[in-house]
Amino acid sequence: MQQRELGRNGLKVSSIGLGCMGISFSYATKLSKEEGVALIRAAAERGVTFFDTAEVYGPFTNEEVVGAALRPIREQVVVATKFGFDIDPLTAQPHGISSRPEVIRRAVEGSLKRLGMETIDLLYQHRVDPDVAIEDVAGTVKELIAEGKVKHFGMSEPGVRTLRRAHAVQPVAALQNEYSLWWRAPETNGILQACDELGIGFVPYSPLGKGFLTGAMNKDTKLAKNDFRSSVPRFSPQAMEKNQAFVDLLRRVATDKGATPAQIALAWVLAQRPYMVPIPGTTKLHRLEENIAAADVELTESDLRKIDEAASHIQAEGERYAPQQLAMVGREAPPAPGA
Repeated sequence: MQQRELGRNGLKVSSIGLGCMGISFSYATKLSKEEGVALIRAAAERGVTFFDTAEVYGPFTNEEVVGAALRPIREQVVVATKFGFDIDPLTAQPHGISSRPEVIRRAVEGSLKRLGMETIDLLYQHRVDPDVAIEDVAGTVKELIAEGKVKHFGMSEPGVRTLRRAHAVQPVAALQNEYSLWWRAPETNGILQACDELGIGFVPYSPLGKGFLTGAMNKDTKLAKNDFRSSVPRFSPQAMEKNQAFVDLLRRVATDKGATPAQIALAWVLAQRPYMVPIPGTTKLHRLEENIAAADVELTESDLRKIDEAASHIQAEGERYAPQQLAMVGREAPPAPGA
């Protein structure tokens, strides 16, 4: 698979990564550790070199699966994980958001142990802590980089001012935000403009609209209670019926290109910036292979214009998160002490 550089920090990865969350967290279908390891190794065998996890996925169990899968090929891959939640190390119960320096350090030590690795390639702040100055967060990660425990600093879903403040303390190598044909806020809220200006890589999560843009779901789809999408307004039957217009658009383009809707959705993301690396997740080998093949789908300038024109007439229905999760995104950190 072709490689891409995430920003201007020398971090090179496969043009499509693998989001590992769904292997053991958030969705109704979960894999055993052995199945998860097999899927991740299958991705690596097919050219994927960029793998995404987090301590809160499980909590903890997802990192263990990722570590077991990738330790034998450690030098061939880039592993990203995240801190940002106060998780009891004994009970694995999360107690809300926290990016206090001592919590960051505890999270990193735990992640290194579970991954079985000496260094974390890319360490994201999972969500902005509204009680901790971002300068303290970035400064702590800067110290961890100096100590050799982390290579690169990343952030996920920050406000644009917070992103710029963090970058001034420790260069942000990559930003992980939701981005897809049905969620394009980074184009207008200053986030992509900041990435362009500062040389920050962009890692779209949910590039397939949490599965909806694949065309495998519709208004009659029944989501299990333990599937987090069951509480997401965008996945109500009424919203899915209206949002079907996005899938219809992708399907029309896919027919012309001899591809699938999922492949067009990923190819569209790849075409937006040369430093974008989407991380679709899956628990199925055939879906993994389908996603990887999207890297070979070429959308011309004419194709992209047609998609944008058609999409401009479609209004996404429903919020992308339930209220509690929505409150955690786009936050600005408090002023630094003495500022």
